[in-house]
Amino acid sequence: MNEEILENVNRRLDDALDRGRQMVENDELPEKIEELKGRAEHLIREHPVKSVAAGLFAGYILGKILSSDD
Repeated sequence: MNEEILENVNRRLDDALDRGRQMVENDELPEKIEELKGRAEHLIREHPVKSVAAGLFAGYILGKILSSDD
C-alpha cells in the first residue's frame, strides 16, 4: 500500500514538473505572470482600502508567526 502511495505521489510530481517545464519552454510563464499582475493591479485599484487592510493584516500575521518565541 505504501508503494502505491509513493508511486502516486511520484506520478503527480512528474506531471507537475512536466507542466512547469512546458510553461517555461513555451514562454507561457511570462504571459501568465503579466496576466496575474494585471489582475492584481485591477483588483487593488478597485478596492484600495481593502487591499491595504489585507496587506497590513497579512504582515501582522506573518510577523507573529516568524517572531514566535516557542
